[in-house]
Amino acid sequence: MNIFITGGNGQVGFELQRQFAPFGIILAPTRQELDLTNAEAVDAYLAKHQPGLILNAAAYTAVDKAESEPQQARRLNAELPAQLAEYAAKQGIPLVHYSTDYVYPGNGENPWQEDSPTGPLSVYGQTKLEGDEAVFNSGANHLIFRTSWVYAARGNNFMKTMLRLGREREALSIVNDQIGAPTPARLIAQVTALGFALNDLTLTLHISSGIYHLAPRGETSWQGFASEIFNQAREAGETLAITPEGTAGIPTADYPTPAQRPLNSRMALGKLESALGITMPTWQSQLKLTLSEYLDQ
Repeated sequence: MNIFITGGNGQVGFELQRQFAPFGIILAPTRQELDLTNAEAVDAYLAKHQPGLILNAAAYTAVDKAESEPQQARRLNAELPAQLAEYAAKQGIPLVHYSTDYVYPGNGENPWQEDSPTGPLSVYGQTKLEGDEAVFNSGANHLIFRTSWVYAARGNNFMKTMLRLGREREALSIVNDQIGAPTPARLIAQVTALGFALNDLTLTLHISSGIYHLAPRGETSWQGFASEIFNQAREAGETLAITPEGTAGIPTADYPTPAQRPLNSRMALGKLESALGITMPTWQSQLKLTLSEYLDQ
């Protein structure tokens, strides 16, 4: 079976390649091999390779840049998922699509449920929501995983930035009023695989189509995440200039950006845990695994 992974060189896409390699032939074209912004090129690729499963990890993730490039963001975040979902529905194959906490309005302190009212604060969030709705309404067998604060041992992300800055500086000011759960790309890929059953060399969904929240248990701020990165790095033997007390919390208002960020990115995990019969691990334990992989490279 051909498994088509978009965004295969990104953090999530790379982990999906590792996780799904035993189940079929991985098709993860680079940008040079397939221009996802070109709808005709995508149609031609699908017709040529006829995948039996699509994992859509591609996205326009430059949150601030999306404010000035809404059409580019809409193509990757909304139109591409709609195109892939239409193909999946016609061919009777499953599609996995990855979404974000940014589809919610980010107010309050209660965790968002999958059926909570949406209310994106940014172009990025709005275009991702449009993609979710297109997949959900397509008629395809699908899983939509909404996740938050993605990082990994590879690529550019908050964990690696903090480690670099922590080696260079003795003090950092970090936002402390945005609350969520840091989610490793590896965990996203592992949970994705749990959503499938292998029957006659074909992967089929063994949980119901729909939207699921995918994140570790627990919550923290960006400042709390940074402090834990520094604490665990020190325990692992890393030499840092910054001390555990070296992070100062600042409000989002003191760090203005073109795109508005949600303050509340808490997401309820009960639907996913019940469907898969699992208990999600804590974000701290997942950080330890990801940090270890990065430091061992």
